[in-house]
Amino acid sequence: MIFKKLPLEGSFLIKPDKKEDKRGFFARTWCSKEFEKKNLDQNLVQINNSLTIKKGTIRGMHFQYPPKAETKLVRCINGAVWDVIVDLRKDSTTFGQWYAVELNKENRTMMYVPKGFAHGFQSLKENSELIYLHSEFYDIRFEGSVKYNDPDLKINWPLRKKIVSEKDSKNSLLREISPIVL
Repeated sequence: MIFKKLPLEGSFLIKPDKKEDKRGFFARTWCSKEFEKKNLDQNLVQINNSLTIKKGTIRGMHFQYPPKAETKLVRCINGAVWDVIVDLRKDSTTFGQWYAVELNKENRTMMYVPKGFAHGFQSLKENSELIYLHSEFYDIRFEGSVKYNDPDLKINWPLRKKIVSEKDSKNSLLREISPIVL
């Protein structure tokens, strides 16, 4: 596994370290010892799977407040998405900043989303499918969200056509949420 630090404190891209030959390749996608060496959360308790049918669909920006704040490990297994994270940690030097990268079936890259971050994505292809590994169980009582088009964040979504659920269209602005204290 190849860990690349991102500009937002505590976040990483994780690329497979492929061992290839004429048969194909082999790559490790999870190893708690490698995460421990990087001082990253190794506690995985839930795996979720999402399918987004239409290109241009935005899901997000979602998070959970403590005590149910969660680390996420996100990988696109079909199609492609513009994967976005926003630092919501009150005392972070990167509070209110966002980072985005394309995750797709071909690059097999994963986004490591630390506790205290919002996460969302825009589907770049039809039938984009994600796998999410979570360090905490989902609990609606601690659910939070930030508006995908928050004027203070100015997230650069690559596709003009934006399909957003009714629920996500009612998300809060960054200035309306309580910053996360971990």
